[in-house]
Amino acid sequence: QVQVVESGGDMVQTGGSLKLSCVASGTIQSINDMAWYRQAPGKQRELVASITSGGGLRYGDSVKGRFTISRDNAKNAVYLQMNSLKPEDTAVYYCSADVIIAPTWARYEYWGQGTQVTVSS
Repeated sequence: QVQVVESGGDMVQTGGSLKLSCVASGTIQSINDMAWYRQAPGKQRELVASITSGGGLRYGDSVKGRFTISRDNAKNAVYLQMNSLKPEDTAVYYCSADVIIAPTWARYEYWGQGTQVTVSS
């Protein structure tokens, strides 16, 4: 099957930067949309950014102008460059991958385990 693993979470000061990475591996035929979500304790999960297979972009209102999503199809990877970080960005960040599975061509959304981002004031 497919495994999705995030990395890059850390503790930083307000105004700092981090780059998160997420790599999918396994019996992958292709990947459609990939996305980053985040969830803070006691809050609902929210969309941070998404990117289609063709490079179409969407960002959550709270991160527009500060975060940038990108992908490397050859590596089955998606990245999130996070700049001008604020304490409100503190959360567990998860990536998702809409995967076409080989050899059956079944479609399924996979999620990573999450990586913690903490922004101190």
